[in-house]
Amino acid sequence: MNKNNKNKNNNNNNNFITVKSIVDENFQDYKKISMFIAFPKCDFKCFKELGLDISGCQNYEISKMPNIKIKISEVFNRYINNNITEAVILGGLEPFFNFDEIYNLISYFRQKNCNDDFVIYTGYYPDEIKNYIQELKKFENIIIKFGRFIPKSASILDKILGVKLASENQFAKKIS
Repeated sequence: MNKNNKNKNNNNNNNFITVKSIVDENFQDYKKISMFIAFPKCDFKCFKELGLDISGCQNYEISKMPNIKIKISEVFNRYINNNITEAVILGGLEPFFNFDEIYNLISYFRQKNCNDDFVIYTGYYPDEIKNYIQELKKFENIIIKFGRFIPKSASILDKILGVKLASENQFAKKIS
């Protein structure tokens, strides 16, 4: 493959994201009605760090679902043509395993003058993903839910998200 074709293919890859599923209307993970996008990768660090079997993770079954490659423009059109959604949630497994794809997705929305909230659910803590946070601060209205799931932990109401989070160590922060 020559260099020009390689660059063309890379540009085409920037137009797609790989997901497990997309729920057009989600009412439970944010105070606003949201599109929920489930990303396809995770190392199950929450359970591994505690020495627990990863099959106990609530998202374990999602990992077995087939991956779907979808055009970012299609995701945008589904979102923008839905009159009741006001935000996009990136979750599923671990979105930061696909940072380039989430960056391209948010960038596309912003280029199309859609500045609605993007909420990213991650098991990481801020100090573990400093570089990614810095990159995402370039965009408006980015909220990140931080913290690993801890089984049998008390749930906590998060005032930024307006919903209960599964573990008391989890919290959301508006980074931009």
